[in-house]
Amino acid sequence: MAPSIWQILIVVLLVIVFFGKGKVSTVMEDLAKGIKSFKKGLKDEDDALASLESKEAESKKE
Repeated sequence: MAPSIWQILIVVLLVIVFFGKGKVSTVMEDLAKGIKSFKKGLKDEDDALASLESKEAESKKE
């Protein structure tokens, strides 16, 4: 059973009441930074893997 819009709104309201508007925005900002960092890490890993594969392909040609 999926939560209804009213249940979601109640949970959001309770989070804002307990943590305050400033704290929630800080947590969301930190979450966004973490997601961006994770995506950047994945991209860097893919770039490193592609570089390694191209070096291996060049060494096999020789």
